[in-house]
Parts: sequence; structure tokens; C-alpha cells
Amino acid sequence: MASDASKNLPDPPELAHTPLEDALALFTGTLFVALGLVFLKSVGLATGGTAGLAFLIHYAGGWPYGLVFFAVNVPFYLFAYRVFGLAYTVKTFAAVALLSAEAEVLPHLYQISDVDPVFAAVAGGMLSGVGLLILIRHRSSLGGVGVLAVWAQERYGLRAGKVQMGIDAAIVLGAFTILPPGAVLLSVLGAVALNLVLAVNHKRGRYQGF
Repeated sequence: MASDASKNLPDPPELAHTPLEDALALFTGTLFVALGLVFLKSVGLATGGTAGLAFLIHYAGGWPYGLVFFAVNVPFYLFAYRVFGLAYTVKTFAAVALLSAEAEVLPHLYQISDVDPVFAAVAGGMLSGVGLLILIRHRSSLGGVGVLAVWAQERYGLRAGKVQMGIDAAIVLGAFTILPPGAVLLSVLGAVALNLVLAVNHKRGRYQGF
């Protein structure tokens, strides 16, 4: 049992991540997300956020996914800089650039030729969710909705997963204009799987290392 004196001791200081830890986290997180996107793309699905918008533009126009994803995130860098500062913006820019490159390179390294669409939706969503969780815990994101979700959590105490889930649902529903209804429903399943990972594992005040 702790003594009365120990109750008055200050809390231990937060442990900051080192630059090397941040660099490894950005690579690991974006690689998880890229692997998840490969699963989704292999069965013609989409997802939420700017990644989902990039999917829809990619499917509709045939432009390279990595290039489209990088372009749609450009407007969010100014918002990230004004709200979170330079360090967060630089790491977010690096993460978006990494994912854009990985999304173009991975299909040349391996291909998924036979996968159940339901499994692809769930696995793709969960892999992406784990990747986003790693990025969030290192004060980074993939731009767009991720920036807004983290801002809403830190400013108003709203869970990042729930905020992102609501916005993602609206984006995925927009896929009805491009994808078959069955593919849209599976895309919703993937988005739910992604955001459940965030909602369960990223709660305000639980993780103290930044």
C-alpha cells in the first residue's frame, strides 16, 4: 500500500519519442496502411478519408493512386500547420509521401490474385487502422480526415475513431456513384473495421508518449 507521502509525488514526465523512433514509426505505419489498401484494391473496394477519395478518383479516372492520394492531401497541410505546428505537419507530409510511394511500389512486389472480398474488407480495414494508430501515437497522420479527427479529440475530447467513422461513412456512401452496391457495402465494412481499431486503442489520456 502506498504511503501518504508517495501520493504527493509528481507524475513521471512524458517520454518523448526520438527522431529515429518517429522515422521508424512513419515507415511502419504507412507500410501497414499500404498493405491494407492493397487488400481493398485487389477486390475493387474503397475506404474512407482522403484515401477513399483517392480511390474513387483513381477508379473513375484511371490516374495512379499514389499521385492522386498525394494531391488530395495538399489542402490539409496548411490546416495541420496552423493547428498542430511545424513538426506535426512535416511528419504528416512525410507520411503522405511515403504512403503515396508505397502504394505505387507494393503492387510490383506482390499481388493478391485470389482473396475472399469479405476477408479483404476486414483485413484491409484493420491493417490500415493499425497503421493509422502508429502514426497518431507519433504525432502524425495521413492528412485530411486524420488531421480533423485528432484535432477534434484534443480540442473537444471527442474520440478520434468515432469522428473519423462518421466522416468516413459519408465518403464511402459517395462511392455508390462509382462502385457496385455490393462493393460499397463491403467498403463500409472495411471502414468500420478500421475505425474500430482506432476507437478501441486510441483514447484520450491513455497513451502518454509523443
